[in-house]
Amino acid sequence: TVGVVVRSISACIFAFSPSISDLLSPTKRIARKPMCVSFAGEIVVSEVNFVRKCMGTVTTRDDLWGKLICTNFKVSFVTHDPSRQKFQYCNRLLGDHDVPLACVEQLVTVNDTTGKQKVLLSNRKLKFSPTELIIYCKDFRILRFRFDESGPESAKKVCLAIAHYCQPADPLLLFGFEYVGKRYDGSSGTMFFARLRTPLFDCSSDWDREIKRTGASEWRVCSLNEGYAVSPSLPEHFVVPVSLADQDLRQFSCSFAGQRIPLWCWNHPNGSALVRMASIRDVAHQRKLEQRVCSAVTRSHPKRSDVLQSNLDRSLPRIQDVQTSLVKLRQICVFEPYQESEDKWFSSMETVLLHPTEEEDRDLSCVVSSLVQLMLDPHFRSIEGFQSLVQKEWVMAGHRFLDRCNHLKKSSKEESPLFLLFVDCVWQLMNQFPSAFEFTEIYLAVLCDSMWIPVFSTFLFNCPRQRAEHSRDFAQSRYLFLGEEKTLRFPPVWDWSQQFSHRDQALFNSPFYVGKRAAPCVQNGAVKTFKRTKKSYSSTLRGMPSMQNGMLGRHGSLPRRNSLILRFRPESPARREAPESTLDHFTRDWLSRPADPHGLLLPQLLPSHLKLWRLYFLRWVPEARIPHGGMVMALHKLSLLADEIETLQMKLRQYSGGPTPGCSSDRVTLSPEQRRMYFRGSPLPITPQQPEYLSSAFPFSPVGNLSRPEVLGTPLRKFLSGARLWLSSETLVNQTP
Repeated sequence: TVGVVVRSISACIFAFSPSISDLLSPTKRIARKPMCVSFAGEIVVSEVNFVRKCMGTVTTRDDLWGKLICTNFKVSFVTHDPSRQKFQYCNRLLGDHDVPLACVEQLVTVNDTTGKQKVLLSNRKLKFSPTELIIYCKDFRILRFRFDESGPESAKKVCLAIAHYCQPADPLLLFGFEYVGKRYDGSSGTMFFARLRTPLFDCSSDWDREIKRTGASEWRVCSLNEGYAVSPSLPEHFVVPVSLADQDLRQFSCSFAGQRIPLWCWNHPNGSALVRMASIRDVAHQRKLEQRVCSAVTRSHPKRSDVLQSNLDRSLPRIQDVQTSLVKLRQICVFEPYQESEDKWFSSMETVLLHPTEEEDRDLSCVVSSLVQLMLDPHFRSIEGFQSLVQKEWVMAGHRFLDRCNHLKKSSKEESPLFLLFVDCVWQLMNQFPSAFEFTEIYLAVLCDSMWIPVFSTFLFNCPRQRAEHSRDFAQSRYLFLGEEKTLRFPPVWDWSQQFSHRDQALFNSPFYVGKRAAPCVQNGAVKTFKRTKKSYSSTLRGMPSMQNGMLGRHGSLPRRNSLILRFRPESPARREAPESTLDHFTRDWLSRPADPHGLLLPQLLPSHLKLWRLYFLRWVPEARIPHGGMVMALHKLSLLADEIETLQMKLRQYSGGPTPGCSSDRVTLSPEQRRMYFRGSPLPITPQQPEYLSSAFPFSPVGNLSRPEVLGTPLRKFLSGARLWLSSETLVNQTP
């Protein structure tokens, strides 16, 4: 099973580079109230009045007038135009026209009189008065502001302030420290954040519970790294085989890259374990160490099965390849950023070519281990389980979020969207198995956006030790009393109340999700439960062609019907087919069955099965927006149905005399906190109306986000206009000449 999963992941990763054919469908983001949101630790650095925000590329009729503000947290545009106050989805940390400074990718200033353009960098002078500022964002937005009626000096100051504050020179200058410091109770040394159900794995009890949940009886919690005495990038508590003593672990830890002792990730119910391991630097003792680790893992299995090792360096792309894929995808979806000269562009590309492979298991190992567990364990497809998976395999395992997100804008060599790659792979799985996941694609998009809000501990540091050290340094500089915890406690992103109301968080819940227990069926007054009968299903049910590693073989191309290729292709000599391996037989047999949302998920890996995540990558393209179209329409209808079912279930419990959580005895309606769906039904006989603001990009809106200057005459315009293009081999099969 593990072998099948690893093969599936290798192809699933390349879903991050979609085909052009997937650009046919669009997106939008729901607007919010125009206001300047400010909170603890935020201060205004510079501002300029009479600024015009460009809302379109062809006409200025819809442009907004207001004030452009730079704080130590975000770039904010404040307008009082009443025509724009139709917003439904509200982020408590950001207004509709706000951009976190950490989300700024590039700043370009323009002077219309001289025709000069300049990329603004921190601590660089601006020799001309700008008439326009263009902000390229990491979430694919492009914002354009005009200073035609503004004071030239004020415009220059606000541009320089944005350039300075979006490129902090030190981690302690990230806004999260100011935010946490202002909310800290210095007298008691405590923080006031909501209690979470998601385990953070920063204590041994969280690991103990995970061991019990997975039934890993031959594994134990090790606290050898308390105070980060052994490895600087591992958590203080982690799981190791029972047969390995702390003394042995300490002895051979120095032989691993980064002193990263092999980490237990997860246990299958049959006793098989998933373990991740860094490379061994001590070549002389490599074989001996590998045998020692494998022997300990083997003894942890009830049947003493052999260990299967998978070298990720040989099968997966480099982190720079992932970054290159994102750049290419950005060029397709949005207008590429301004470059001062071609020579400079080519010189910057030289930095991408020479890099070592991954030695420590902190990058693509996080992607692979997370996807393996997601495909094997239905617990991780729930919201709480998925959050614990990211916390365990990314945050506590030491993924370099600070470097990979390039929050300090220091080196593009270290930047790579590995977490976005992982979330895109999760979306590919969700797209093929919608009933297997409790969360929606809106949840995944919001999670990715949260990477650029430098408040949450989840995405702010390279490892737990770095968080502890920077917290102590910041506390000493501000004379804060830390108390027993000895470190500042940043809110994790899983505390969604920091960003959204309870009602808005309901958009995270999927109406497609099938719960763990089978739903009973009432038939002729008797309650029956559906049971699946064992049948032999044709492989054509799920489109299973002859594949190797998820790709068509050399003779498995898909030619056009009546194609000349079929007429003139020479007949290949008869040859004896190789016997089907056990792995291939298992894969073919598994994919021939109907998908079980609570079983193993093996995705289809043909190019036609891998789609572009339109909600995330095309949400800022106005031309791609389909009013009352897209997946949101199915989400709306099914949410109404799911909400009605919840209400009926509550009434049945009440009539049968059972307890009804959240409801008083004389009421038959659920409280708002008890209702899971964002879209809710109305009391009969009222029929709920379809909201006017729904579109294919809900809950995002491309208004005022110039993702490309003009698409007339471009391939994207042809796609959006419905042009028939030959895009893939699968399309060719279904077309006649």
